[in-house]
Amino acid sequence: MTAKLITANHLADGLVVFLTADGGWSYRLADARVISDAELEAALRHAKAQHEALIVVDPYEIEATVEDGVPVPVRLRERIRAAGGPTVTYGEAELAERAALLNQAG
Repeated sequence: MTAKLITANHLADGLVVFLTADGGWSYRLADARVISDAELEAALRHAKAQHEALIVVDPYEIEATVEDGVPVPVRLRERIRAAGGPTVTYGEAELAERAALLNQAG
């Protein structure tokens, strides 16, 4: 079954975030709200309002499947973003900083 998620980048740090069921944003793909076609328009309106409120940048929908209760993006680009991309290695300081940010969010 194909589902929809909404993703964006968090304005404060530029990291990838996913819209959650409570209308907030999470760095964790597992927290993403799985959105039905009927709910998509309203969810996108909410996400765009969050963009206008300077919380996130450029929210958009992505297709995903749900495997073992966890959404998995269909497109490779979105799987890379969800995994914390890019596909090049960061330096040690950047990796430590990113890990600290993810630990704070989790």
